[in-house]
Amino acid sequence: MRRQLSFSCEGAALAASLDEAAGSTGLLIVSGGNEVRSGAHRGMAMLAARIAEAGHPVFRFDRRGIGDSEGTNGGFESSGPDIAAALSAFRAAAPHMTRIVAFGNCDAASALLLHQPLALGGLIVANPWTYDADAEETAEPALPPASAIRARYLSRLKDPKSLLRLIKGEVDFRKLFRGLSALKAPIAPAAPDSLAARIDGAIAALGTPTTIVLATGDRTAQAFVESCPAALDRVPVERLASASHSFAGNDGEWLAARILAILNQPSLRA
Repeated sequence: MRRQLSFSCEGAALAASLDEAAGSTGLLIVSGGNEVRSGAHRGMAMLAARIAEAGHPVFRFDRRGIGDSEGTNGGFESSGPDIAAALSAFRAAAPHMTRIVAFGNCDAASALLLHQPLALGGLIVANPWTYDADAEETAEPALPPASAIRARYLSRLKDPKSLLRLIKGEVDFRKLFRGLSALKAPIAPAAPDSLAARIDGAIAALGTPTTIVLATGDRTAQAFVESCPAALDRVPVERLASASHSFAGNDGEWLAARILAILNQPSLRA
């Protein structure tokens, strides 16, 4: 059963949804970007229903200034109080829980990492956002990460149709040379005060069991891999061969299965 409720965060009333279930391990879903708690294409609402049907209560909320919530939208980097207040509200609404695992995609994943420590039994962070504010204003850099370009060209070199187009002169050589030049450029280390560096540092300092989830064809995930390579050796990583940033369609089933596997781990059960 799903019910609507509200809670307070620094004087603002925030809207939330609780998918009730009897399990002792709950899932807190933090929305990314400026999305409301239902998520892109209602993906988070559907995810909540799947997880609750499997026996785990799920709490979603709109942070300040988003959706049905009051207050000013300060972006994901100022959402620490919202997440902490949501955790308290979740515990009050489902007092039978003994553990809470938090899930976030994109900048919600980054928010969960940056605002540690939180009283959580686990973290699941998907496709963490590592672009700084200037890149965020223009969506993404003009070129994808070098790893994405490399994978794309390797795929095309194995495709007879692409080779035939090259022989026939049907390939835009300006784009080709631009992409190849990006492969030659050395990867500059992230500036100490950059978002990527701060996220990498947050992962290094984690005291909470954490799993990183990546849609390997997604540019945000690719940028994270390129910007924070050491992070992939510090915590478990689940990879899905998909370009769907929001785990749309059948990818949602895959994501739900991975989340349930984590929620059902003996160390996270009462």
